[in-house]
Amino acid sequence: EVQLVESGGGLVQAGGSLRLSCAASGFTFDDDAIGWFRQAPGKEREAVGCISSSDGSAYYGDSVKGRFIISSGNAKNTVYLQMNSLKREDTAVYYCAVPCVGPYEYWGQGTQVTVSV
Repeated sequence: EVQLVESGGGLVQAGGSLRLSCAASGFTFDDDAIGWFRQAPGKEREAVGCISSSDGSAYYGDSVKGRFIISSGNAKNTVYLQMNSLKREDTAVYYCAVPCVGPYEYWGQGTQVTVSV
């Protein structure tokens, strides 16, 4: 089955770190743009950032710039979201998708990140 699967979410204290993974199943990231998004309860979906699988270049939303880092794994089927200096407002369900802007080919099921203070 062709799908994206996120993992690594959980409960973390403010100021802490988490690393999320986005694994492609049934395909590899060949010249793809992979996006991370998040949605908090009652809020609109927000773009966290995007990475190009071909050259590793990445860009980030203003709310996470300087704190989050997106990277690619060596096997070309996994992308990571390293989240540092987490804040309460980072609490959300995090998703990965291909490509970074619609129309989207794939969406993951999401992983919950909860930041406690």
